[in-house]
Amino acid sequence: MRAMNWTDDALILNARKFGENSVILHAFTREHGRYAGIVRGGTGRRLRGILQPGNEVRVTWRSRLTEQLGAFTVEAGKSHAANLFETPLALLAGSSALALLDIALPEREPHSQLFEASLLLLKTLGEETDIWPHLLIRWELGLLTEIGYGLDLTACAATGSTEDLVYVSPKSGRAVSAGAGAPYRDKLLKLPAFLKQNPENTEAERGEGAENADILDGLALTGCFLEKFISDHRPGVHLSARERLVAGVRRQYQAGRDEMMSEDDLP
Repeated sequence: MRAMNWTDDALILNARKFGENSVILHAFTREHGRYAGIVRGGTGRRLRGILQPGNEVRVTWRSRLTEQLGAFTVEAGKSHAANLFETPLALLAGSSALALLDIALPEREPHSQLFEASLLLLKTLGEETDIWPHLLIRWELGLLTEIGYGLDLTACAATGSTEDLVYVSPKSGRAVSAGAGAPYRDKLLKLPAFLKQNPENTEAERGEGAENADILDGLALTGCFLEKFISDHRPGVHLSARERLVAGVRRQYQAGRDEMMSEDDLP
């Protein structure tokens, strides 16, 4: 019941107008977890650019009673959001990650390792590298672990073998080998090569386009369990930002396939 006053590093998840000139800010903080609070004057010119989703800031949270909404004061930090505007797919990925944090994390529960991983993800998204899809999927796996839906991709659920793991059970979240999963392959999720501890084949051995297919399989894998969490804990909530990301990745993959087919037709 006592008053609270703390300062922490934070990522802006979203900011929504409240009243004449204030906003309700949702922030993911390093030591205090996901918090909400009012920012007085948040719609003004000075704060408008700071309170963009994805920006790294320094916040102070104050409340007369611990159970109240409380109020934030915000100091500018790193502007991750501005680095994504010229890369639409990376911007979709960042928006999806921030939305997932806001939807999936319980309020006021610390997740410091996930906070650090989220900073790394946003930094990587802004660097225009090709590794971010793999990092995003691993980040989603980490988020699932944090919220109690972690996957076990180390050994076959049916045989205990660590060899030839190619599927994941949508029921148990455990890996399944090719032999054990063959009769049920239409009901199982694909395990991307880059998530295997001992991948059997290199991308070159598996053929062109394998990496893009693996990314889509990875997104389908994490998406299955994220949707299961939403169904269990947040019914009625839709992962619309993530759906836009997956659609964007699929379009890029299809465009790449079409381009390869066109090149194959050249004399």
